Amino acid sequence: MSRSSQAVTIREDELSAKPDSTVASSEWIERGSPQFMRVTLALFSAGLATFALLYCVQPILPVLSQQFGVSPAESSISLSLSTGLMALGLLVTGPLSDAIGRKSVMVTALMLAAICTLISATMTSWQGILMMRALIGLSLSGVAAVGMTYLSEEIHPRVIAFSMGLYISGNSIGGMSGRLLTGVLTDFFSWRVAIGVIGCFSLAGALMFWKILPASRHFRPASLRPRSLFINFRLHWRDKGLPFLFAEGFLLMGAFVTLFNYIGYRLLSAPWSLSQAVVGLLSVVYLTGSWSSPKAGAMTSRFGRGPVMIGASAIMLAGLLLTAFDSLWLILPGMMLFTAGFFAAHSVASGWIGPRARRAKGQASSLYLFSYYVGSSVAGTLGGVFWHSYGWTGVTLFISVLLLLALFVGWRLQCRKL
Repeated sequence: MSRSSQAVTIREDELSAKPDSTVASSEWIERGSPQFMRVTLALFSAGLATFALLYCVQPILPVLSQQFGVSPAESSISLSLSTGLMALGLLVTGPLSDAIGRKSVMVTALMLAAICTLISATMTSWQGILMMRALIGLSLSGVAAVGMTYLSEEIHPRVIAFSMGLYISGNSIGGMSGRLLTGVLTDFFSWRVAIGVIGCFSLAGALMFWKILPASRHFRPASLRPRSLFINFRLHWRDKGLPFLFAEGFLLMGAFVTLFNYIGYRLLSAPWSLSQAVVGLLSVVYLTGSWSSPKAGAMTSRFGRGPVMIGASAIMLAGLLLTAFDSLWLILPGMMLFTAGFFAAHSVASGWIGPRARRAKGQASSLYLFSYYVGSSVAGTLGGVFWHSYGWTGVTLFISVLLLLALFVGWRLQCRKL
């Protein structure tokens, strides 16, 4: 073995043996303290703004199809492009936050995304819309993984699962708010007014986040040298649990986004012929996610992460099968079950990353969310092909395959007893 190879091997062994540096345990943020309330409110508002900005176009995909003369699959690119660029950005912003700090990266990212959203409301060409949506996704990459890492570093380990659940619940309410406001305002005014309102609210949320989030106590700068990044990258992929968690994120998010991308097309057509406002109001099903995510986090301490994640994935599959029926009285409960299961499973998987990662937790969170948003982009767009060719039956079968694979991955994680 060459000296350079030996050096890399020794360095990897050192990284495996040494956890991230921490400070005295008395400086952890405890549940019930004023600091915990500030962190919870700040990260809740950040999650709300992030998902509102990211998914505000989802309920108006049919409107964009009509106005710009594009197909459903092409219209879905306005969302897939954002999630795709967000995924790529995560490979940079996670390691960047490891080097320069968590709060500064998140504040800058939120403000840039809100400003780009306001600009997108003025665009008159489809290419201009896509360009702004790409920049929005790229900007939001600085919030998603970094927020998870901040919590794993600052919150006391025994309440991280609960805290992560609250953060994910902010994501679910943000996704609901973005879809709900956009759907209703588009019906009464226009899609441009709707997008502008979302941008203004998110800018206000970014300012509040900046003012109330406590500074990091446990953060220790890491090197941005390519060699260090590569060593940490290999360490994450050689872990016996992290690659399965990355795959789980891909499958869960791919299934979730596919359903909500095309359920609007289904309900706007016969025999339901619902209005755009009513379809937007169906986003209230996201409230089930705001309940299920902290609940799942609390249940992990009793039943373990693996069983809770498997159960949540099974609930998603049950909800999906209900949407295959023609009765709205079955479709709506199906959407509620599907949403509750998704946010519970995502809460468990994302909360598993921090404890599993030995070092460079920001990079590990970035790799999870990279897989998560690649799943959104790839499956979300591919679902349009199934919708165009086979209708809702094709979409249901496609999502079912993703969820069966997610159940298999969850079973493998449980078998490894991580």
